[in-house]
Amino acid sequence: MAATPVPPPAMTPQELEDQEQTLELINSELAARLARQSESGAKVDTKAIFLVGFAATAAQFLASRNFEPFTGAAAFVAYAVAVGFGIWVFNLAEYEDLKPRETLDTYARSTKGATLGALAGTRVGFFEKNEAVHQRKTKRWTVALAAVAAGIFLSTVSLVLHTDGHDRHTEPGEPAPPPPPSLTDSLANPALVGTEKRNEDRPARNRAAGRPGQGTERR
Repeated sequence: MAATPVPPPAMTPQELEDQEQTLELINSELAARLARQSESGAKVDTKAIFLVGFAATAAQFLASRNFEPFTGAAAFVAYAVAVGFGIWVFNLAEYEDLKPRETLDTYARSTKGATLGALAGTRVGFFEKNEAVHQRKTKRWTVALAAVAAGIFLSTVSLVLHTDGHDRHTEPGEPAPPPPPSLTDSLANPALVGTEKRNEDRPARNRAAGRPGQGTERR
């Protein structure tokens, strides 16, 4: 287990003056590190926006198709989780940085060495707070990414299951039965109705007349 470093004792004004160059180097490195940290957080925000848009589009695509209900509902839940966590990324506090007015008012009358030492300590505190925010952003984005991946998988399974279930209703090689005449066909060709009616009544007339016909065996 690593030991917690012990902070050095407070520097005297003379020591601060003597370490001005070192403090300048430390401050420049801390400022650059804070800038990289902020840039990394902006990239996470951009990725979260992409995931939210992708999840919403994928959900709309699935809703416009015929899908198996159970896996389809699970896919919609996954997309909702992705959108929720993606939006949740933006609800975190913004990264902290030096405020120009407060910095001027606080250190305007301080010596250069004292100002550099105070700024270095302030930037270290900002970095630690920002790092905690960045970690939460990254975790929430990871959850959103996993939810999008699960949604895509469940959507694919739902569409495949619906297609397979639809194909099972028709046996392989079995021709589909011809559809009955539609109302439009009957209205367009009234003779079809009369012909069908005469064909249905012909066996009954043949039996009444004692003649063999359709449905009557010849002897």
